Amino acid sequence: MSKQNQWPLWEVFVRTSRGLSHVHAGSLHAPDATMALRNARDLYTRRNEGSSVWVVPAEAITSSDPDSKGGFFESAKGKSFRHATYYTKSEGVKHL
Repeated sequence: MSKQNQWPLWEVFVRTSRGLSHVHAGSLHAPDATMALRNARDLYTRRNEGSSVWVVPAEAITSSDPDSKGGFFESAKGKSFRHATYYTKSEGVKHL
C-alpha cells in the first residue's frame, strides 16, 4: 500500500480513572480524529477500564532521540544556581 493511500497514524492515551494521568496505550490508523477516537475506545478500553481517551496525530508529536539520552537528560554541570541549595536564607526573613 502506498503512503498516499494510507490513513494517518494516531497515538492513543487512556486514563483509567479520574485523578490519574493519561498513559500511552498504543497507536492506530484512522482517517480522522472522530474515527480514531471511536477505534481507540473499542480497541483499548474493551473491559470498561477507561474513563477518558485522547488521540493525537503522530505527526504532531516531537520527541527526543533515545540514542542521545546521555547528553539530553544530563544535569547541567556548573549551574548550581538552578538548585535551591545554592541560595542562602536572608536574615530577618521569617517566611522562608
